[in-house]
Amino acid sequence: MYEALALRVQGGDRADFMSYKVFIDGSTGTTGLPIHERLAGRPELELIAIEESRRKDPTAKAECLNAADVAFLCLPDEAARESAAMVTNANTVLIDASTAHRTHAEWVYGLPELGAEYREALPGAKRIANVGCHASAFILGVAPLVRAGIVPMDTRLSCFSITGYSGGGKAMIAEYEAAERPATLNSPRAYATGLTHKHLPEMWQHTGLKYAPLFNPIVGPFRQGLTVTVPLHLPELPGSPTLEEIQAVLALAYTGSVFVRVLPLGDPANLDGTAVDPQACNGTNRADVMVWGNEEQATVVVRIDNLGKGASGSAVQCMNLSLGLAEDAGLTV
Repeated sequence: MYEALALRVQGGDRADFMSYKVFIDGSTGTTGLPIHERLAGRPELELIAIEESRRKDPTAKAECLNAADVAFLCLPDEAARESAAMVTNANTVLIDASTAHRTHAEWVYGLPELGAEYREALPGAKRIANVGCHASAFILGVAPLVRAGIVPMDTRLSCFSITGYSGGGKAMIAEYEAAERPATLNSPRAYATGLTHKHLPEMWQHTGLKYAPLFNPIVGPFRQGLTVTVPLHLPELPGSPTLEEIQAVLALAYTGSVFVRVLPLGDPANLDGTAVDPQACNGTNRADVMVWGNEEQATVVVRIDNLGKGASGSAVQCMNLSLGLAEDAGLTV
């Protein structure tokens, strides 16, 4: 049945090594396309796809989902839930890029850098919730400080994020890249002004904070790249920590990490002139963590590619770890 509906577009000789069938549900979207690019050409993987004539056939989709060793769900939340419910093959690994399962107790949260509990849950996991872009940057910057007691769990944090317009999906990309786009799109624009952004639940749950942060996202007139900035008033924190102490906690938390690098404190090389460039991680699966400030105030800034560590790159990293492959296979640091 699988042979009748799937096209083998990449693959290797099974006699030479173990290979895995991979299906991308939503392969033409802003997350699905970069996943495909990161997987193409890897000899240990076979990418399978629904035949064009059956693309809208739910039965064909179910067959591909159950034929796959790994299936990526690059879909809106409700569609992701529907696809997940189609899987009856106990061996299929589902990696959901939507927000549908990121706080679900039966799904592993796909941010291995967050600690041994998260990393050790990925090998062999069958249900993995991929991270949100804003959320991954916020969590990477805040969770180690909460665990170390520098930021108490009951701190009411605020943060803001500036992201490229690709995070808004196909409709927003088309709006920004239209031949004659409105002048209003030439400036950064705050959104989710009701303060109920869909990434908030995971930002709250996976940092250990008692209260959800006050989160202000901003979309900029550039395609991709993202920075999350978390301000800290140092005298209000236990022991009035210094910038050096905050940076040291973060550096220790990510010692040995393949993809997260904590940049040297105050190094001018961290900047594009005198400013932080939100696009400097584009095309990679890297997260840059920076600390800036003075004796009274600090900002923790985390920079990622919203389509990399914030989406497709992270999903591929999770697949690699789930299957026991090299963590950085197919990815750029």
